[in-house]
Amino acid sequence: MKETKQQKIVKMFDNIAPTYDKANRVLSMGVDIQWRKKACDETFERYRKPVNLIVDVACGTGDMMGYWQKRADKMSIKVKKIMGVDPSVGMVEVGKDKFPDFEFVISEATDLPLGDESVDILSISYGIRNVVQREKAFEEFARVIKKGGYVVILEFTKDDKKGSLHAIKDFYMNKILPKIGGFISKNKEAYEYLPNSIEGFLTSDMLQAELDNAGFITEFAKSFSMDISTLVIAKKR
Repeated sequence: MKETKQQKIVKMFDNIAPTYDKANRVLSMGVDIQWRKKACDETFERYRKPVNLIVDVACGTGDMMGYWQKRADKMSIKVKKIMGVDPSVGMVEVGKDKFPDFEFVISEATDLPLGDESVDILSISYGIRNVVQREKAFEEFARVIKKGGYVVILEFTKDDKKGSLHAIKDFYMNKILPKIGGFISKNKEAYEYLPNSIEGFLTSDMLQAELDNAGFITEFAKSFSMDISTLVIAKKR
């Protein structure tokens, strides 16, 4: 039976799971940590209700789940439960070792094992780009998030800007990143996929428009580090 595009992407993440965290820290030079903290803090500033459930979709090895807990503790916010959802068994196994107290579930973003309007905050960090049926996933997010709850997206969005700084960024993403990522993971193809997937993805405005169509309204949108990464926080109408 022929593999689907989505299955091929999941298998790729299974293969790079053991070195994923190390490659991430090296390739981002650690700045993704600040982006993740910003996402948590901005969301908690907006959501003033009791937080029963935070779900991190495409959770990978659980990094974002860890930051939700750390930032909640710092802001004295009680979060009853944090759950991670990912289709990659390899990534989740690493996550379970790192965070034994969190719940992890193997599932696709388009078919979440959650009840209607059961989630206070749903995040997806550098994962929506890898969901083939993205609009279906957004509809699923709208189904499980409570009215007034939030979807929080961190992603490498497409950048149509020109200039010397952006040329440097493109050179790094297309020439340097695949070599370093390939060296660390021994899987150059996986890190050649990254810049290609960004080029084929959405701009920040296009992403917000798709969220709007799914029933969300953007309350915060900001790009970081020469527009390499974009944070979008949107409230369910």
